[in-house]
Amino acid sequence: MEKVSETIAKQLLQIKAIKLQPANPFTWASGWKSPIYCDNRKTLSYPEVRDYIKSSFVSLVNELYPEAEVIAGVATGAIAQGALVADELNKPFVYVRSSPKGHGMENLIEGDIQPGKKVVVIEDLISTGGSSLKAVEALRTAGCEVLGMVAIFSYGFQTAVDNFTAKDVKIDTLSNYQTLIEVAVETGYVSADDVKTLGNWRTDPANWGV
Repeated sequence: MEKVSETIAKQLLQIKAIKLQPANPFTWASGWKSPIYCDNRKTLSYPEVRDYIKSSFVSLVNELYPEAEVIAGVATGAIAQGALVADELNKPFVYVRSSPKGHGMENLIEGDIQPGKKVVVIEDLISTGGSSLKAVEALRTAGCEVLGMVAIFSYGFQTAVDNFTAKDVKIDTLSNYQTLIEVAVETGYVSADDVKTLGNWRTDPANWGV
């Protein structure tokens, strides 16, 4: 039986939520050159993919965090997925903004949550982990116990591993960069000759292509 990580990697490539272009790299908002572009919001437009991701998240939360009381999504990419997971688990849902709302109550966390609640955070994509960990910090500041974070996909940067370790946050993903490359080669999406280029990028993304 095909592993979840392989199935999701294939789905992300098929619907072009992930694009690989080693010969014609993208430029991220950070200025980094990258052979990969990931937009997991596209999964919401494909019911079969959306449902598979939701079910995989639900299974992972049930397996790792059966004591979870609240599901939190990271704005904006994981709001919809988090809400779907919370609905399936019949648990309260909140989402965490990247910055406080500039009017009204100026909320950073949207929804009702009480101190002491055990929370699992849903994320769509892990790059360096910076924005994801800001959400964790906001929940901890609100008095919640963050059990861990689960995400659709991770680039697997060592920086992210170090950042999550430093903040004592457990992270698990449904799929990852290494699996994606293996699937991409297997299905002919990229050539075997591209593997070295794709590996070099992940090792030093800030300086790749400079």
